[in-house]
Amino acid sequence: MSETPDPEVIELASKVFDLARTGDADALAAYVDAGVPANLTNDKGDSLVMLAAYHGHSAAVSALLARGADADRANDRGQTPLAGAVFKGEDAVIRALLAGGANPEAGTPSAVDTARMFGKAELLALFESR
Repeated sequence: MSETPDPEVIELASKVFDLARTGDADALAAYVDAGVPANLTNDKGDSLVMLAAYHGHSAAVSALLARGADADRANDRGQTPLAGAVFKGEDAVIRALLAGGANPEAGTPSAVDTARMFGKAELLALFESR
């Protein structure tokens, strides 16, 4: 097996990561349905869900979760998509992640820790109600 990544694979992965960042839920779904791993990560450990969540794309998050992506997959710094969505104030993404099974206690800092840090009492109440 070659240790040099195939340039075509790198190009495809870059395209899929860009789709997550821009929130193209239909195209993401099609790529995952065609075989792209739902939990694909970049060189920083950011998953497709993390990128979609951080950029505020709830439909893309939902599409990925529906195809088996891990809602709690932490990046290389221990951050989860839910904590990132709390940090960015992305309420629709928060709800999509919770509906997809995200754990508010996962990650470092967790979504709960992040909500406490920014005084988001409504999110703390939402997390406690789960």
